[in-house]
Amino acid sequence: MDKLIHGLAADATVRVMAAITTETVREAVRRHNTAPTASVALGRVLTGTLLLGSSLKDFDRLTVKIESNGSVEGIVAETVADGKVRGYIKNPLADLPQKPDGAFDVAGIVGSGFMHVIRESGFELGLHRDPYVGSVPLETGEIAEDFAYYLMKSEQIPSAVLLGDQLQPEAPFVKCAGGVMIQMLPTANPNIAVMIEDTILRAPRVSNAILDGATPEELIKMTLGIIDYEILGEKDVRFECNCSHERAVALVASLGPEEVRSMLEEDHGATMNCGFCSNVYTLTEDDLRGILEKN
Repeated sequence: MDKLIHGLAADATVRVMAAITTETVREAVRRHNTAPTASVALGRVLTGTLLLGSSLKDFDRLTVKIESNGSVEGIVAETVADGKVRGYIKNPLADLPQKPDGAFDVAGIVGSGFMHVIRESGFELGLHRDPYVGSVPLETGEIAEDFAYYLMKSEQIPSAVLLGDQLQPEAPFVKCAGGVMIQMLPTANPNIAVMIEDTILRAPRVSNAILDGATPEELIKMTLGIIDYEILGEKDVRFECNCSHERAVALVASLGPEEVRSMLEEDHGATMNCGFCSNVYTLTEDDLRGILEKN
């Protein structure tokens, strides 16, 4: 089971969070049947979203949307407090040849555009509070740097974001995935930031560390070096969607009696596809009649 941890370092002046997300990204790639470069891009957004939402409270939701002019067209990920994440890429076939050093050209398929972060509180309780929405231009399109740029420009939090991933040619295709996020709080000593930057420069790549068996806590140790830290929370994370047959019925019902009657008489049923997880729901004639009877 994938895990995410979060805590504080340097006398509670630095926030730290790290996650292993290999199984989570594998499931997303399996469901959306993504091309290699698209798989890496989607995986980075899912991992970054989990890290950014590591301290969500019950009934909170965090959504990250990337809108861009590249061949991906856009990427969306959404996470909640219990570690569930779901997401999709608008063009799952977006792909480019690997760079000479073997890296995937994520920036090449993402292009330029914007990152939007939406924080919602109490959404499951129907409180309908106004969400917080932050938007920034994409800094590089490589995703990790874009999360760091968002935190600096929109939330005024100097941060380091490291996202690692490796693929393999055969199923399950995703060899490893995970990441680390370090956030400097206003009370942080500038010297601590310099120490962390130096440690990160000398640290192994996140993906290599995960392949060597690193845990989330070991990823934090790898990026903090000699700086003391305290783990405040740990949770399992997974790719899981909240779609269901009942939600599909409710969505069709929201189209109105005239549209539902047309589906019944002309198509003798309806099919709904969930964009977040690719589940397909079939509504029978009886389902449609039930909707009309309630109206």
